[in-house]
Amino acid sequence: MPDSTTLFTSIFIVALVFCVGMQLWLALRQVRHVELHRCEVPPHFADRITLPAHRKAADYTIARTRLSMVDTIQDAVVLLALTLGGGIAAITAWSAGLPASSLWRDVALVVAVTLITGVIALPLSWYRTFVIEQRFGFNRMTFGLWALDLAKGALIAAILGIPLVTLVLWLMTQAGALWWFYTWIAWIAFQLLVLMLYPTLIAPLFNKFQPLSDATVKERVERLLDRCEFAAKGLFVMDGSRRSSHGNAYFTGFGAARRIVFFDTLLARLQPEEVEAVLAHELGHFKLKHVLKRTAWFAGASLLLLALLGWLVGEPWFYAGLGVPGDTPRFGVALVLFMLALPVFTFLASPLASLYSRRHEFEADGYAAKNSSAAALVAALVKLYEDNANTLTPDPLHSAFYDSHPPAAARISRLDAAHSRGTT
Repeated sequence: MPDSTTLFTSIFIVALVFCVGMQLWLALRQVRHVELHRCEVPPHFADRITLPAHRKAADYTIARTRLSMVDTIQDAVVLLALTLGGGIAAITAWSAGLPASSLWRDVALVVAVTLITGVIALPLSWYRTFVIEQRFGFNRMTFGLWALDLAKGALIAAILGIPLVTLVLWLMTQAGALWWFYTWIAWIAFQLLVLMLYPTLIAPLFNKFQPLSDATVKERVERLLDRCEFAAKGLFVMDGSRRSSHGNAYFTGFGAARRIVFFDTLLARLQPEEVEAVLAHELGHFKLKHVLKRTAWFAGASLLLLALLGWLVGEPWFYAGLGVPGDTPRFGVALVLFMLALPVFTFLASPLASLYSRRHEFEADGYAAKNSSAAALVAALVKLYEDNANTLTPDPLHSAFYDSHPPAAARISRLDAAHSRGTT
């Protein structure tokens, strides 16, 4: 009979091979399916999307999917190098020699691993922006702006993340057997803090926000907010065109401090009634309590995972099974190993999360159809699908696994039916 360490190592390797194999297989299915349907616009979109636009979306999807395959392989290699390859063990030995307390040695360990994995990911991030996005006409960033965004992001991550990691590690050592519960409370509080800081302190570091000045759009939006009894602190336009030609709209903040933000690229492309319909869809997520439900699921999952970590911290086979042998468990090592290995074991939850999200998207579309115009939302979605080069023909299995939004055909078919019912 294998001992606990050998058994866990074997389970980890099998799970990793399965996870990587599934991701690559799904990606290949996506590439083949999109290629197969590249030369013909789906009948439902024949009078809405041109063949050149459909081909561009197919080529863009294929390029991004192939890059994701490289990303998957790279992540697996890095994970093996850090765990069974001895990377974390080497970093642990380095941090153990630092002239600091055990708490700060663990903080240094977490920061070092974060920096290493972040730096390794940079080349593919650069390629995604300056090769793929550039090739298809979406990128508007200069290398200087890209590097500046990275520097700002790293600084914000350090300012917010290091205190959080320090608090978590302190709780792990000082809060007793229920440290994981107190850590969960700290984690939820941290999420609320970020929600409070993001609209007014973090987002303006990356983009400029101006009050919505288009009188026609503003009037329609304000009437919609009144009909839906939704309070917002302000309507803003973000200079998304500075970085990309992709368009979007979103809510930020919570409570009375909620803001509605439109990308300037979205306003430049859509008609006022289409902007209203897109916003009605986003309002649907709030009015139907999707945000609250997702937050509750996130909080519940976080609590269960932290409880699991609370058990694993005291199990020597957990450390040794992932390449860090030793008689005395270290909380920083446990935290790093847990975060690295977790995606391998939670991969099969992806389709469930995607299914839940797609159901919410259908419900939000229904809300928009009732409170604005289903036809206007269809027109807006078709423009966004075209402008963002979203494929109209995803592989069904790949879509079921990954897509948080329903396929275009299914989504627009429902909206067309809603529009027909509303006009009869």
